[in-house]
Amino acid sequence: MKKIKCIIVDDEPLAIDVIKNHLEHFYDIEIVAECSNAHEAGIFLRNNKIDLIFLDIEMPKISGFDFLASLKNHPKIIIVTAYRNYALKGYEYDIVDYLLKPVSFKRFYLAINKFYKQNKINKIEIKNDKKNNNITNDFIYVNEDKTIHKFFLKDITYIESYKEYVKIHSNKKSILTKLSIGKIDQKLKKKGFVRIHKSFIASISKINSFNARTVTINEQKIPIGRTYKKSVMDILKFDSDLL
Repeated sequence: MKKIKCIIVDDEPLAIDVIKNHLEHFYDIEIVAECSNAHEAGIFLRNNKIDLIFLDIEMPKISGFDFLASLKNHPKIIIVTAYRNYALKGYEYDIVDYLLKPVSFKRFYLAINKFYKQNKINKIEIKNDKKNNNITNDFIYVNEDKTIHKFFLKDITYIESYKEYVKIHSNKKSILTKLSIGKIDQKLKKKGFVRIHKSFIASISKINSFNARTVTINEQKIPIGRTYKKSVMDILKFDSDLL
């Protein structure tokens, strides 16, 4: 999975160390540079594309705000400073968050989650195993508690909705992730899956038996919603009037 590239811009080595220690808990964020001033950061940005900057404000020669003003299309910014009085000005630059030193991990965690949300890190994508370029090797990445899990579509048995979350079930494991069932339904409907209920999506190949009200997958009975019955029977190629 592609990592999020970030740089830290701060003239205090201790402040840089705090951010580095916090970032060790986020496997998908990679520190690609540590800059002791805005001038160094500017040179780096001219030659490298990054996603996120942790930026101090009070630095020698060029302040954090002067640095931001010099950038036409800056990456996402999380300000990390010892000064409260710059907060309002900070948000004029469309920053992700404004953190006060010393930064606790709890507060840092909330800031990173804001970044994830703004960049829709939880959006689902279906990818293909290039070693065997066919539909049976399509897979998705699923985020649970900042850990990414890989599911091959052929292993998924059914998907269950929990309001703004879904639980993805397979024979090997089940993962709860923040994602709407409608969004994952759009991605999977042409990949061997069928929406059988407002709260359930089933793998067609994993359905062992069915009747007018339920399908059975691995001895688990899953309800068929009234509004989905005809489409389910059409996909299963069965005359629903016989039930």
